[in-house]
Amino acid sequence: MAALKHDGARWLEKLLNDPHLIYANNQPQADEEPQGRRPKGVLLTLGWITLQRPYFYSARRREGRFPLDSALGLTESYSPLVARWMCRAAALAGSYQAGSQDLLNYAGLQIDARQIQRLVSQMAPCLTRWREAQGPTFHPTAGDIFCIGTDGTGAPMRRKELRGRKGKNGGRARTREVKVGTVFTHRKPDQPDQRPERDYASTTYIADILSAPEFGSRLRAEALRRGIAKAKVIVFLGDGATWVWKLARINFPTAVCILDYYHACEHLTLLAQSLYGEGSPLAKQRFRQWRKALLKDEITSIIAQAKADLPSRPGPRASAKKQIAYFERNRSRMLYRTFRQAGYFIGSGVVEAGCKTVVGQRLKLSGMLWSRSGACALLAIRCALLSGWFNDFWKHYATAHQTLAFPA
Repeated sequence: MAALKHDGARWLEKLLNDPHLIYANNQPQADEEPQGRRPKGVLLTLGWITLQRPYFYSARRREGRFPLDSALGLTESYSPLVARWMCRAAALAGSYQAGSQDLLNYAGLQIDARQIQRLVSQMAPCLTRWREAQGPTFHPTAGDIFCIGTDGTGAPMRRKELRGRKGKNGGRARTREVKVGTVFTHRKPDQPDQRPERDYASTTYIADILSAPEFGSRLRAEALRRGIAKAKVIVFLGDGATWVWKLARINFPTAVCILDYYHACEHLTLLAQSLYGEGSPLAKQRFRQWRKALLKDEITSIIAQAKADLPSRPGPRASAKKQIAYFERNRSRMLYRTFRQAGYFIGSGVVEAGCKTVVGQRLKLSGMLWSRSGACALLAIRCALLSGWFNDFWKHYATAHQTLAFPA
């Protein structure tokens, strides 16, 4: 096999170096002068070849070009298919070094981990720009429920990326928040007691280290690409973070906003402990009662009972008031019986799983520390892969450079 690949590489090298090969823009423009042919090593799936490429230079513009490089779609010294494999290996392996080993073991390509990392940094913006240029490609059919969710998770960062940032409880920051957004669709269940299920392969992801307003714009753009303009019902799922609901209010004003039921239960636990004592039988009893009451749209009665049972001690009283305020802020987002009867999800498990899948499985492994640019580049590749449009981008990339013609 190695001998066949070697022979194939030599044959292709000879073909591409044929001076009569025809391809786009292979003649000098009006202000350009030919500067001869210059060598370049290029890695193909068959192995390394050396190209002798014509070079044209414009003294007026003070720039030159290699038209053969553009015709072949080379990125640095790699063909489009090799670059595609490199991006995929980098995103799916546990590290760049592991990706390098995968390429060697499965494709016989010896590529240093640092070269893979550099290529990912170059290609990630290209993937992002291509995706942003796409129009609506998925159109919800009648009866589909269009869901958006967002959450955040910390990614470990290098110290220089954390300057001026405060960590939890006033300590030193060790991470930066990666915001993750999901868009998916599901049909209303046929039976009242059935739980909704996502449509197959309908989930797309975005993830980036951005401010909430910037991320909201990105998430809205993804929803538009997914066909939100034709959706009859829009549901926004999130936890109780203030930035999440502000993002929803600005970017998805017509959405039905639902607070994740399991986050609500966590706050019920804190409320019961503040009112009746941590670990007390009454706190456990109240939690069980209130958890069932939440599923019956009885949030108003829960708040009323909590206010009536406020303790006199300052510490527990302040803690209980904080939790009551949380429930009052989110009262309209906690009508879980109504939401269930409408066939909606009441949990934000899709986006929480997305945080683990998109970010955790690659950026949060032992010993990892990231630069912001490096993390964002890898996130862009992973989102493309997990959202199902990674191959579409590379098909477009290859088609855009199919300008070679064989010599007569």
